[in-house]
Amino acid sequence: MNNLRLVKFSTFIFSILSIGTVYAQAIYPIDQAEILAGSKFDIKIEFSQVLKPEEVFIELNGVPANKAILSKSEFISNENGKGSSIIYRDVQLSKAGKYQVLARTPQEKLQVTWDVYASGPRRVKNVILFIGDGMTIANRTAARVLSKGIAEGKYQGRLAFDDMPSTAMIGTSGSDSLITDSANSMSAYTTGHKTAVNAMGVYVSRANDNLSHPKVETITELLKRKTKMSVGIVSDAELEDATPGAMVAHTRRRADKQYIADQLLASKAEVILGGGSAYFYPKSSKGSKRKDENNLVDTFKTDGYQIALTKQELIAAAQNKNTKKLFGVFHPDNMDGSLDRLFLKKNTVSQYPNQPDLTEMTQSAIDVLSRNPNGFFLMVEAALIDKFNHPLDWERAAFDTIMLSNAVQVAKDFAKTHPDTLIIVTPDHTHSGSISGVVHDDKPGPLREKVGIYADAGYPNYPKADIQGYPNQIDVTKRLAFFYGSYPDHYETLHPKLDGTFVPAVKGEDGKYVANSKYLQLQEDAIHVGGNLPSHQDVGVHTADDAVLNATGPGSEKFKGFMDNTEVFKIMVQTLGLGAK
Repeated sequence: MNNLRLVKFSTFIFSILSIGTVYAQAIYPIDQAEILAGSKFDIKIEFSQVLKPEEVFIELNGVPANKAILSKSEFISNENGKGSSIIYRDVQLSKAGKYQVLARTPQEKLQVTWDVYASGPRRVKNVILFIGDGMTIANRTAARVLSKGIAEGKYQGRLAFDDMPSTAMIGTSGSDSLITDSANSMSAYTTGHKTAVNAMGVYVSRANDNLSHPKVETITELLKRKTKMSVGIVSDAELEDATPGAMVAHTRRRADKQYIADQLLASKAEVILGGGSAYFYPKSSKGSKRKDENNLVDTFKTDGYQIALTKQELIAAAQNKNTKKLFGVFHPDNMDGSLDRLFLKKNTVSQYPNQPDLTEMTQSAIDVLSRNPNGFFLMVEAALIDKFNHPLDWERAAFDTIMLSNAVQVAKDFAKTHPDTLIIVTPDHTHSGSISGVVHDDKPGPLREKVGIYADAGYPNYPKADIQGYPNQIDVTKRLAFFYGSYPDHYETLHPKLDGTFVPAVKGEDGKYVANSKYLQLQEDAIHVGGNLPSHQDVGVHTADDAVLNATGPGSEKFKGFMDNTEVFKIMVQTLGLGAK
């Protein structure tokens, strides 16, 4: 032991050798992990040195691993040249309580503690989880102003999730960073485990293969293994994107989109609706992004799914009372947002004019899933809130927040006649937007002087919204002054981008991103704003700000105060009784 000093930091212990390379060791699941009783997960222990199996001693609550863990172990003598590892696949701990894992070698000692929890009996028949991807408080406020109006300080209505009885503040940080992305933040909701940026359904270990990291069971897998409930996955992004992907996939890299498409098929979820058709068609098909000739659309059809490729086909299939399984893809990439589809007709709307609205996908999913007398779990993502917050396009984000509200109202209407339904509305993470005043075109002087603040702000003059909650004009003379706190170099116009989604920065000759001069050419008084993000970043980024969750229905009373994102999973599975024997 003379050449070894042990330093413990959380779940990691570092062997600092007087001569040689320093490698990290770890146990997965990590320290303080909370695990649903009876759920499946992998245990992995990584050592800093190359060992022989007989040099390793592992205990679970003081009992040797070969007696305490029923799963067979796999010993890797030297994983990627960084030391030995041991993996136990598909472990299950059936009894609730504290569990301590201790791993010893002649020169190392690793230790973590887990909390295994049970659930009690099932309390709810259906769960509908809405994800307003990247939705921050200012998105909600802007949507409420545009959709409901405000007079003399009082809003003239509320969004569908504003009046839900339960509210919580959700912490979104991952296992590796204060700032999360949609993969590991959604994975916390669907598995109850923390993981690292870009990962879903796994703990990030030192494995080289994206699919070989220690896995944790998703809520989709739990439901399919333990119940006869139906599962629905709806998103207006690519279905292979991080949020829908985290419902089914286990990968270190969210970019493994062909694998995620394959997992959507393998999941046997009864309803799958969204964009991303390019990964469901064979390589030889026009526009396909697959690397093989597998035609997943044909396989879905063979497996008994009704297929919908347009809004009209979706509605017809859902209204057919014989439809029990439904697969729909409506765009090769992310779908278009509501501002473009319904009003501006920009971006790719002319190419794909028959895309359904999120409300239509939500209604169709509920229609099909509710035919199962055993209940259902439905995840609906308003993905484009995030897709528009990134390029600082707050008007498009606001319109899609209104669309999310409309989709939530569809679920609330269903719950009126099906009160045994838990509805949750939450972001997976947040963005940095805030509303600072009102832009007045008639104010004299340079552009920045047109921003009214405090008493000079007054109120915007957007027209009264239509029956769906959308104003038919956004480039009015008094507009919200909405600013983002993290941004690349860009030109601020203080006007909505009527010709397509804002592209704030473009790559310069030196490879760094610079302000997109297109907007200076369109508006000569546009303000050049120097970015506050690294120069390799072309759009705004996620924030660590708490996410605001709203909920209603049986079990919703458990959402209160500040909560970790893994607790959202915990409440859902406890309400569904998935940890009961």
